[in-house]
Amino acid sequence: MSIIKTNLNQIKSTLPQHVNLVAVSKTKPIEDLQEAYNAGQRIFGENKIQEMTDKWESLPKDIDWHMIGHVQTNKVKYMAPYVGLIHSADRLKLFKEIDKEAEKNNRIIKVLLQIKIAEEDSKFGMQPAEAKQLLDSNSFKENYPNINVVGLMGMASFVDDQDQLTREFSELQKIYDRYKEQHNFTTLSMGMSGDYKLAIAYGSTMVRVGSAIFGERNYN
Repeated sequence: MSIIKTNLNQIKSTLPQHVNLVAVSKTKPIEDLQEAYNAGQRIFGENKIQEMTDKWESLPKDIDWHMIGHVQTNKVKYMAPYVGLIHSADRLKLFKEIDKEAEKNNRIIKVLLQIKIAEEDSKFGMQPAEAKQLLDSNSFKENYPNINVVGLMGMASFVDDQDQLTREFSELQKIYDRYKEQHNFTTLSMGMSGDYKLAIAYGSTMVRVGSAIFGERNYN
């Protein structure tokens, strides 16, 4: 059995039935993704639209492609025909662009509001207060008819401090719980290779796992 298949099976065996696994395949070659696909994985997450599009063109069409990285508005058009879920909707300008490109492709594109829960300045996302204002206004449903906001996403700080991670996950869980019935939310995306078990304990329904499946990345 391949190491990728072994890793996938081990991770899936630890996940509750209601939690979806996104295999974060950024920088990984198509052969690795095909191996994961052959092992039964169908949801893959990428952080660069051009790389994701190249892989989409080469791999089976029943893959559910998730954009998990920061999105440049001028690149939305390339993924609009096929993307399954955009995790990183973090500003109104981006909403407008996704809505426009979705309409062109006769699609309703699913997105998650990315909320900034990490203390690190490098992390993107709406401030919690800004997100709450948007969710209370309900304006995204009226102004962006070709977008379906299905939940929230957050990236915790890259630290070993369990208390800090707990605070950050708990904050996002509270926002999610406050609005999930009002907006029919189904997805809370938080947790990665190093902290997904803690994220699940705080309500995550979707975890984004890369290195624990594919091994460490080489960015050289």
